[in-house]
Amino acid sequence: MKKFFNKISEKCNSLAIRAKCAIDNVRAEGYVDSGVKILIAVVIGALLLAGLYALFNTTIMPTVTQKIKDLFNFKG
Repeated sequence: MKKFFNKISEKCNSLAIRAKCAIDNVRAEGYVDSGVKILIAVVIGALLLAGLYALFNTTIMPTVTQKIKDLFNFKG
């Protein structure tokens, strides 16, 4: 009977240790980190597009330019 209780005690201890390790785990990524990554990606994309416009000195995406012009010239 003593062996049986020792086995149960060992299993409970190992389960408690695993639960504590899982709770103490701080590897998760925060909201601020994700927001900063998205912001950096948007800024780099805008800089890349501005660089292409400056390099070629012409319209890179003509369909988007035309749609934006149509939006501002809407006569409803």
